[in-house]
Amino acid sequence: MASHRMGRTTEDIKRELTAIFRELKDPRVQGLISIVRVDVTSDLSYCTVFVSAMEGMERAKQAVTGLKSASGFIRHELGARLQLRHVPELTFNATDSIEYSANISRMLNDLRGDKK
Repeated sequence: MASHRMGRTTEDIKRELTAIFRELKDPRVQGLISIVRVDVTSDLSYCTVFVSAMEGMERAKQAVTGLKSASGFIRHELGARLQLRHVPELTFNATDSIEYSANISRMLNDLRGDKK
């Protein structure tokens, strides 16, 4: 039962972070930035957010820099929206999973084209 509650809390955090990212006015965070995965410790002390950008890894790193500078505001907003007793400390990491999956999709389409 605890794992179900933890999964629900993780999904709630991911949903609210997505909404908060849309409201940020920092130009480094604007654009096609998406949250790939959210990992929360069992005691809700720390939350690691994996961020990816459609433009590539460099753009994701710029977004992470902007998110780190706004982490206090993001944490405050998250606490106000979720009514958690303890709001986790946020850590942002850049990942290239969107670019990686787009590359795999391109390769699969190329293979389909070769068969025809």
